[in-house]
Amino acid sequence: MSIDLGDRASAAGLALDAEALARLERYRDLIAAAAAKFSLTAVRDPAAIEERHLLESLRLGRSLADEGLLPAAARVLDLGSGAGLPGLPLKIARLDLDLHLLEASAKRCRFLRETVAALDLTDVRVIEGRAETVAHDPGQRGRYDLVLARAVAPLPVLLELALPLLAVGGHLAAIKGSGAAAELATAGKALDTLGGEVLTTLPLVAPAGPALTIVLVRKVAATPARYPRRAGLPAKRPLL
Repeated sequence: MSIDLGDRASAAGLALDAEALARLERYRDLIAAAAAKFSLTAVRDPAAIEERHLLESLRLGRSLADEGLLPAAARVLDLGSGAGLPGLPLKIARLDLDLHLLEASAKRCRFLRETVAALDLTDVRVIEGRAETVAHDPGQRGRYDLVLARAVAPLPVLLELALPLLAVGGHLAAIKGSGAAAELATAGKALDTLGGEVLTTLPLVAPAGPALTIVLVRKVAATPARYPRRAGLPAKRPLL
């Protein structure tokens, strides 16, 4: 167990047992060792990985739990998962979650599968593909209680990718930087078209970097069947 990681988690108000801390430490080491090979992250120092990736993800989970958005056995999709962030740290802290990691890059999917196996995690599925395609799969569309998105796309684009995957009543939790307010100001048409409404915004404490904001969007109506549009089109022609 990493005493430093445990202390930092406790200082952030995160209660983690020895098994969870050991898994997080192992996960940190796997990211550091494979970051360059799999183009995972530019953050490769173990201490920085802990703060910038692991603890930030856990703080997100704490905020979502406080809002009542992480019930037992919640079906969670990490959209554009990359190195498994923020989904895998949340799963390590909450083993009951039914987690799916959606990633378009084949090599990152390989890392995710190897990591899930190395961490001995169950109820985690890696989905290789683009959201524009996966969201039209009847087995995926409207399935999830919660979609997580970190550094995926501007909010109007992200809404088109994420909302079709949510069940009505489900939520999107998008981590945004200093441009959060500007992105929200441009998201009205996408929200109206796709069946979403902004629930609230919350600060995400990030001592090692710039201030972050959690944008919470509730899906209030079914998304029209034509959305998302074909691959690349949401980004090229966002709903503005």
